Amino acid sequence: MNRYNSSTYKPGRCGSPPCLAAKVSDCAYCYSTPPKPGCSTNTCILNPKNTITGVAASEELSTDVVSFKSTAHTKTNVPRFIFSCSRVGLLEGLPRGASGMVGLGRTTISLPSQLSTPKFALCLPPKIKSKGVVIFGNPPYAFYPPYNKKKSIDLQFSYTKLYNNPVHPSAEYLIGVTGITIDKKRIPISPALLSINNKGDGGTKISTIVPFTVLESSIYNGLKQAFSKGVQAMNVSKVAPVAPFTECFSTEFLGYTPTGPFVPEIGFVFENKEMYWELYGVNSMVEISRKVVCLAFVDGGAGPRTSIVIGSHQLQDNVVEFDLAASRVGFSGDLINAHAGCDGFRPLDVRKSV
Repeated sequence: MNRYNSSTYKPGRCGSPPCLAAKVSDCAYCYSTPPKPGCSTNTCILNPKNTITGVAASEELSTDVVSFKSTAHTKTNVPRFIFSCSRVGLLEGLPRGASGMVGLGRTTISLPSQLSTPKFALCLPPKIKSKGVVIFGNPPYAFYPPYNKKKSIDLQFSYTKLYNNPVHPSAEYLIGVTGITIDKKRIPISPALLSINNKGDGGTKISTIVPFTVLESSIYNGLKQAFSKGVQAMNVSKVAPVAPFTECFSTEFLGYTPTGPFVPEIGFVFENKEMYWELYGVNSMVEISRKVVCLAFVDGGAGPRTSIVIGSHQLQDNVVEFDLAASRVGFSGDLINAHAGCDGFRPLDVRKSV
């Protein structure tokens, strides 16, 4: 905070509307003459957390004017934007060049909740050097294939309802998965694992923090057995596991398609039967070396808090829309099927982006 310099900065005074919006009541007194950002008296306290390392801090709630560049190439200002600053040490574990973390969860002070339209779409890139994109509000989702910069892809979203955990309220994105398929054939799963029980355990959530989808042990065992059987039927040899993955295969006789390794398709079935999200090899497999690929799912053990945690690898090159106002999430399906990717996003000339 020592380098923070803004004429529009304001600390969050205890009992003020920003503190009430953040649902915090703890007050702090920091005596500095004159008061400065991060050290003001009678301010309410936030607890910024590095969700990668799990390290948290206690800092004063702050507000300032924040400007966003819209897809119309203009700036949109958000007055009294609520945030907190912390020490540089909280950045440990983040990619080089990162200066902070943005909250996209289902809270009253997350970034999308503070915008005029509490809605955003996320597209994660498959490679470190590729560009991803987060789009806030209701602009057109203009993704272009590399061979055609004039006609954007017509994205077709399938939506499913967002849920809350009645026992353990959180900012997480919980959805209603009712089954998993291998080449459209359901694997056996206990229905009790797919819903949240009276202890607050079970169900499915989406996480960009978890790199690979994590499954409760019995679900994972059913998936790996059906998947491995299908791969080996293609004359592809199984090889030694590479932690944290247990199902790994030789690439010697493995076929490849524009959507990645030619392997059985993994599908997620949702409570609304019209919603079906299918994963191809590019999202279901991870390349260990030129000779080895592995099933990009992880055994989460018995009795985890959440039975299915959909990780970031499975979300790559999919446009996922989170609509907080309508309490729903939409999946576009793999952009690779349309010969495009996250880095194919191009802003259009629209007047409103947030």
